[in-house]
Amino acid sequence: MATLSPPSGSDPIHLALIAILVPSHEDGLAFFVDQLGFEVIEDTDMGGGKRWVRVAPRGAQTQFLLACAVGDQRAHIGQQGGRRVWLFLHTDDFARDHAAMCAAGVTFAEAPRHEAYGTVVVLTDPFGNRWDLIEPAATR
Repeated sequence: MATLSPPSGSDPIHLALIAILVPSHEDGLAFFVDQLGFEVIEDTDMGGGKRWVRVAPRGAQTQFLLACAVGDQRAHIGQQGGRRVWLFLHTDDFARDHAAMCAAGVTFAEAPRHEAYGTVVVLTDPFGNRWDLIEPAATR
């Protein structure tokens, strides 16, 4: 298996951006910023009714591009993971972040549980995507 190596002195290749379908940029910002506490990295008017909106957890390397679904794409909002958990938020303090999300109105699909790999809870965003909030066992 080939491994991509960066040129000498540059950063390694990393996952920079994930596009996530949202009904509107405002709906996406309301969830990611107001409920999850993410930062707005960029919100640029591209003209012609288009916006480039990027959000991320504080200090994260990977960001989300809030992609406003149009036309047939609207049927796929919340279905990018095929109804499975496909987004994973790691935390170093589960109790703190779970409490903050509860206070912000985040919807949880279950009660928190302890697994061999850590403390975890499934949450759902307002669009139908399923997420895990996890404090890995190694951080406890």
